[in-house]
Amino acid sequence: MATKKLTMAQALVEFLINQYIVVDGVESKFVHGVLAIFGHGNAVGLGQALEEYQDQIKCIAGKNEQEIAHVGVGYAKQSRRRAIFACTASMGPGSLNMVTAAGTASVNRIPILFLPSEGFSDRQPDPALQQMEHDQDATLTANDAFKAVSKYFDRIERPVQLMTAMLNAMRTLTDPAKTGAVTICIPQDVQGEPYDYPEEFLQKRCWYVDRAEPGKDVIKRAVAAIQAGKKPVIVSGGGTRYSDAGDELVAFANEFQIPITETQAGKGEVLSDVDLNLGASGICGTLSANLICKKADIILAVGTKLNDFVTNSKAGYSKDAQIVSINTNRMDAFKLEAVSIVADAREGIKALGDALRKVGYKADWGTELSEAKQAWADIRQSLAKLEAKNGENLNQTRVLMELNPLLKHDNVVVSSGSLPSDLERIWEVNHKGGYHAEYGFSCMSYEISGALGVKMFDPSRDVYTFIGDGAFMMGHSDLYTSIQERTKINVLLFNNSGHQCIHNLQKWQGMDKMGFATEFRYREASGKLDGNLIDVKYAELARAYGANSWRVTTIAELHEAIALSRQSEVSTLIEIMVEPGTMTEGYEHYWRVGTAEVAKKDSVVKACKEMKAGLEYARWY
Repeated sequence: MATKKLTMAQALVEFLINQYIVVDGVESKFVHGVLAIFGHGNAVGLGQALEEYQDQIKCIAGKNEQEIAHVGVGYAKQSRRRAIFACTASMGPGSLNMVTAAGTASVNRIPILFLPSEGFSDRQPDPALQQMEHDQDATLTANDAFKAVSKYFDRIERPVQLMTAMLNAMRTLTDPAKTGAVTICIPQDVQGEPYDYPEEFLQKRCWYVDRAEPGKDVIKRAVAAIQAGKKPVIVSGGGTRYSDAGDELVAFANEFQIPITETQAGKGEVLSDVDLNLGASGICGTLSANLICKKADIILAVGTKLNDFVTNSKAGYSKDAQIVSINTNRMDAFKLEAVSIVADAREGIKALGDALRKVGYKADWGTELSEAKQAWADIRQSLAKLEAKNGENLNQTRVLMELNPLLKHDNVVVSSGSLPSDLERIWEVNHKGGYHAEYGFSCMSYEISGALGVKMFDPSRDVYTFIGDGAFMMGHSDLYTSIQERTKINVLLFNNSGHQCIHNLQKWQGMDKMGFATEFRYREASGKLDGNLIDVKYAELARAYGANSWRVTTIAELHEAIALSRQSEVSTLIEIMVEPGTMTEGYEHYWRVGTAEVAKKDSVVKACKEMKAGLEYARWY
């Protein structure tokens, strides 16, 4: 057997270079590079290998470990899970900073490979700088924190272990049902140790993603369930997107006259101008979608894990409605006691369509769909006319309505945190891949990093990311990385002086109208954070990084800034001054939160009673 003497790190890099994925017969490179922040735990081990192979694999230097990992999540998500970056950081705090991004990836089932470095496998220098010690378990390290947020976890304590570890890593990363964060811990001494690796292990390897087909018996059960109802509705999730099943779903809906609603992950795979698309359903849903979901007797869930924002905390569907779920992941397919079609979304839709066609099924909604859709169209039109109450800044909802036609064509909009709750409800998408929201983990600080990942994957499109000033404070280092990499992104920063989404939640649940630790205010002599709002000039900060930036307070200035951002050759930031509390309202929604049952304020106690009353309409499991 032919072998090649390499350090473990060199073999790892050579292995990554030669991994390919095959979907529907199309072969493409799977690992596109490594996102890295170097320290003593990885600079001279894995870092040396990446330097040696830099003509074959890209290495991007990050500024913050969590943020650079979110670049990788954004890249993989926009690629529809067909291309990834690996992420590495130094031991201790550096690697631990990536745990949040690992959670973001796994919750959203986005493939990404984490290579956190550790101390020394031989333990000779213990405790090494930044090493976490446990007197009851010498094998426990800070990197064990990754276990809770990883779909596969391993640790390379001898160079020979690399082979089985990486094969298992790739198996998981390319599995549509199980993909997410994969963590391979690499002690710094092992990174530099040599081994005679079989050349077969280092050669080109293809990973085939075969579409899982549904069983015949479950299709029969699903048809029987659907036939028992007359008012089905489709809830289209991320599985529709990753299966490239949008066109099949539209054809299915048209043939059987079944309305479509969508989740954050699924939004944009079915375009907004499709007649039967009612928009988002759930807590961030449109009035039309939520009304129809409440009236439905069949919920056909396609590629969604049915979280609380999709189901209105399980109160968005009639308790008598039967759930039929198509999902590659068995756990998701069985939620809400569904008739569970464990299959690829496209294959499941095709099989179900063939079976429904044979029995001559048609939904019977009468005029209810058109009436519900018209009611929402009227509301949406009124949103475009909203004005701020204080006359100084802009109404946030009006700003989004102004931006939609400006950014509707050939752009990608990105967001996370609170702004997707507005965007999912009112934003219209006219091309696939044009909407990219991270809402499974709702991870603030994803916005700018995710946008960079999107732009890296598809340089042909302009990318605009929506971010609040609160999230911007949490993480914006990749604005600088975008300039360093000469990869232009556009940041739309909504400045409303704090975390106003959570402030709204406080007010909704009876708390003080002045946000308790949710607004950016000075601390006064009283000891309370109830002073004047702090005027932070974010546009000036962006200019200091080398971006072009503008601060806008009028609709005319907004239009002008968008036009100038298109002309810019470097990344841009538009700081939009918006009035707090002007995000969109909820429509026929219910969201369960942990409101206090005992409080000095009667308004809090009242809100708790109302919250509990809503449970009357919710399913318990």
